[in-house]
Amino acid sequence: MEPETRFDILVAGEVNVDLILTGDVIPAFNQVEKLVDNAALTIGSSSAIFACGAARLGLKVAFIGVCGDDVFGKFMLDEMSKRNVDIGNVIIRPNETTGFSVILNQNSDRAILTYSGLIAELQAVHISDNLLRVSKHLHVASYFLQTKLQPDLPNLFDRAHSLGLTISLDTNYDPSEQWLGVDELLSGTDVFLPNQTEALCVTQLSDVETAARQLAEKVKLVVVKLGANGALAYGSHRPEGEGVGMREIVRATSIPVSVVDTIGAGDSFDAGFIYGYLNNWQIQKSLRLACVCGAMSTQQAGGTNGQPTFEEAMKYVSG
Repeated sequence: MEPETRFDILVAGEVNVDLILTGDVIPAFNQVEKLVDNAALTIGSSSAIFACGAARLGLKVAFIGVCGDDVFGKFMLDEMSKRNVDIGNVIIRPNETTGFSVILNQNSDRAILTYSGLIAELQAVHISDNLLRVSKHLHVASYFLQTKLQPDLPNLFDRAHSLGLTISLDTNYDPSEQWLGVDELLSGTDVFLPNQTEALCVTQLSDVETAARQLAEKVKLVVVKLGANGALAYGSHRPEGEGVGMREIVRATSIPVSVVDTIGAGDSFDAGFIYGYLNNWQIQKSLRLACVCGAMSTQQAGGTNGQPTFEEAMKYVSG
């Protein structure tokens, strides 16, 4: 008997909190103390923010990662659970430290100081075939931070595909700026979700449309986030249940919002796009939902507080 599918998405990711400081956040050394305008402890990590965004849209989401049995780890598990993310497969390590980031948020720009803690500790061996069997889709983010997951990701992707899952990948930025290992993963990826900077860095090109076309030679579908300018896609997708190869770049626009905080906007975008992808929507509609989800998430501090419900987002999506 085939196992019952329990999860629309299985997220294999990192666990860390974000401490967001807003205002005049440029440090002054020589023991100078400065006051900031606001401080917030929020859900961090690209993977967890994506998971919360997808669950907020109504998808059944499971998360697997590694955290400590400490204040930050408990905070993350409690907050994800409140947002209907299944945390039953998270690995908790006593006497070790959950990763955390201090985000210095100033106007539309920010600087991030991260202590990695257990961020890199998830391994492919932790992700069993039994867990894959009860999931429809696998999402991996923060590739360059998850250094112990990297070596066996091609094999994990093969296992997932053999069990009928589709796969999405958002590498996020490479702190080393070497961009190693991405090419090897793309052939096993169904949806690649870089932003414009990442797409240009991976391809070493200067034009985003050219970069998307080049990436689509290796991966089935490329979706590039363009921030306030919306998004574009190129490659093969499954509109209304059919496999179709696109011959033209498809674009979608965003919506005007009053931006409070852009942290996690790309992850909320990813959640919106994968919602449409899993429901076999036309690419244009999936892109529009993604843009709306990304934009709406920026209206509150933190990566998850502004994430829309499906009904809230669909007010801006036609068709």
